[in-house]
Amino acid sequence: MASKSILSFMYQQGGSSLVELPPAFLAPALYCPKITFKSQRSHFSCSSTPCARDRSRHRGVSAIHRTGPKQALPVSKFDLPKPIPATQHEKRPVNPEHGLWGFFGQDKQTIPTPEDEYAHGRAWTIQELRQKSWDDLHCLWWVTVRERNRIATSSYERKRLAAGYGDFESENRDKTVRTTQHAIKHVLRERWYAWNEARDLYNSGYRPSQEQVLEDADGIAAEQEGPEELGSANKPEPGASKII
Repeated sequence: MASKSILSFMYQQGGSSLVELPPAFLAPALYCPKITFKSQRSHFSCSSTPCARDRSRHRGVSAIHRTGPKQALPVSKFDLPKPIPATQHEKRPVNPEHGLWGFFGQDKQTIPTPEDEYAHGRAWTIQELRQKSWDDLHCLWWVTVRERNRIATSSYERKRLAAGYGDFESENRDKTVRTTQHAIKHVLRERWYAWNEARDLYNSGYRPSQEQVLEDADGIAAEQEGPEELGSANKPEPGASKII
């Protein structure tokens, strides 16, 4: 390309004499390229480059992970929370009447003694539950659920600590509670069938007579008065001692 530039220079001067040629070290300077290369440039600015919006609003606010923000920020609106040692935590008073204490024994221990675990009564029978109202059955059901939860908690702790005692008493108590639950389901199932049959009779057009309604009401009243009279007849005298 340098020789081409020299030839063009000689043509412009109108001669081919060697005297008119420039020095050899000036030959590259005579080359004028026609093709210009454009370089990428940016305008000068003293403002910071705007950062893209971060999709996570909680980035950089964790005192545990300490990830930090995605971009370096000049200022922070809120200080990062610092973890507090467990010794400096505020001690809150324990409420002895809290409802969660119902999931533990009377001594509020996770593992009761075998004597306390075995000290329970019998299960409710179906005949006894038939005389209970819907609200009573509802309350009794959740009492059994809480009791089974307490038994499961004590069994888990006993297995974790490898205590080696109380398994037989715990299984016996859980079996008694499950028997009561089966009896409650049986009574509710009977009432559902009775209500369903009564609804079908009513939809079919059956209407009981007035005399039949009065007889049924008298029979129900007699059944309700029977246990009270029996209890008053068997009630011991004030001076008599109770034999267990």
